[in-house]
Amino acid sequence: MLTPSPARPLTIAIGSQKGGVSKTTTTVSLGACLADDNGASRRVLLIDLDPQANLTMALGVQPGSLRRMVGDALLDQSSLLAVSRESATANLDLVPANQGLLMLDKALLGRPGFEYRLKQQLSRPQAAQYDVVLCDCPPAFGTLTLNALTAADLLIIPVACEYFAARSLQQFMELIQLVKNNTNPQLRYRILITMFDKRNRISHVIHDQLRAKFGDAVFTTMISIDTKLRESPVVGQPITHYAPHSRGADDYRALAAELLHLVSEWKLNG
Repeated sequence: MLTPSPARPLTIAIGSQKGGVSKTTTTVSLGACLADDNGASRRVLLIDLDPQANLTMALGVQPGSLRRMVGDALLDQSSLLAVSRESATANLDLVPANQGLLMLDKALLGRPGFEYRLKQQLSRPQAAQYDVVLCDCPPAFGTLTLNALTAADLLIIPVACEYFAARSLQQFMELIQLVKNNTNPQLRYRILITMFDKRNRISHVIHDQLRAKFGDAVFTTMISIDTKLRESPVVGQPITHYAPHSRGADDYRALAAELLHLVSEWKLNG
């Protein structure tokens, strides 16, 4: 079990202020690897907090067909468990989203304790059936991202190997500090290098800069460019099912292993 406390699963937010850096790809691929890990019987819940609903579609669910979604839970009109659904991957469930989240962002703002809605849902006894929760955040720092960061034990920040993605990281780090100061002082973070192309000089430059500046806060594992990772959402399958022997699948399995080792170290060190 990975659970940091008896009442709440290990919660990981996947976030960045920049779009197109593999947030959704990382959420679904890492989630599938954790659920698939050699019969470990690890239960994983993916939560789509992005109004674009890319995570929802990546698992083969059409947002327009939803009767209930994550917003119902955040407004306390339902529970996360009630709006969740099984995916085709064993031990991997989804709390879906649709464009209704655009209105929810405004509806939550100003309500007392709105930052803690997701954390409260994950603290309910029903959520304890999951070992890991992964939250796919929108590329903006609004109420939905704030809920995810307030609930999270760990924030994974995907950074693509291109100039503007790396540049936006500094602004996001400032927002992380605000969260640590106000709603979640225990929040940890790790940077994940994505879209790495060993043939491209800029990939190596970005890699070296991030390692020099953030040191051990950067995952050793890097996610390489792989067309199979772009294709898998089209068929509504995680990379581990769509192309299990691909470079992308291997990279995300390595990331899952590194993450599990990291969490074990944190537990040992208190």
